[in-house]
Amino acid sequence: MPADAVDAITAQWNAVRPELDVTAMGVFGRIYRISRSVGEEMDRTYARFGITRGEFDVVATLRRSGAPYTLSPRQLSATLMLTTGGMTGRLDKLEKAGLLTRSPDPHDRRGIQVTITDRGLSLIDEAVVAGLETQRAALAGLSPEEAEVLTGLLRKLMVGA
Repeated sequence: MPADAVDAITAQWNAVRPELDVTAMGVFGRIYRISRSVGEEMDRTYARFGITRGEFDVVATLRRSGAPYTLSPRQLSATLMLTTGGMTGRLDKLEKAGLLTRSPDPHDRRGIQVTITDRGLSLIDEAVVAGLETQRAALAGLSPEEAEVLTGLLRKLMVGA
């Protein structure tokens, strides 16, 4: 396998500081670069649908919650690890685009429910397929078995982080 940019960086560190173990730098340097590269591709994919990756996350969270595709802003914020202020901005934009609605929560007079619209449901069903195609293309260099091993290793790494 040919050397990559991260190999060059770790080789430079090995040359000037041979006592350092740069294994972690190699792992996380590649994770960062892959995440950035694929993230940019995902941005382009979702832009075709008139949404950002963050907006996709909101509508996708509602979609995968199942019918009636309704969550509170607090539930959305917790799932997406967003502040309520950040969530409000996304909800405003998505509501203006007709992809979701906000309504009073019938079980909590102070609460609000966020519900995906028919337009939002149609858009997210198309966008998720396009996003998966982009991600599959990024994995094209791996066999299905290698992708499964990588998934397991990344899961193990996340549990330890």
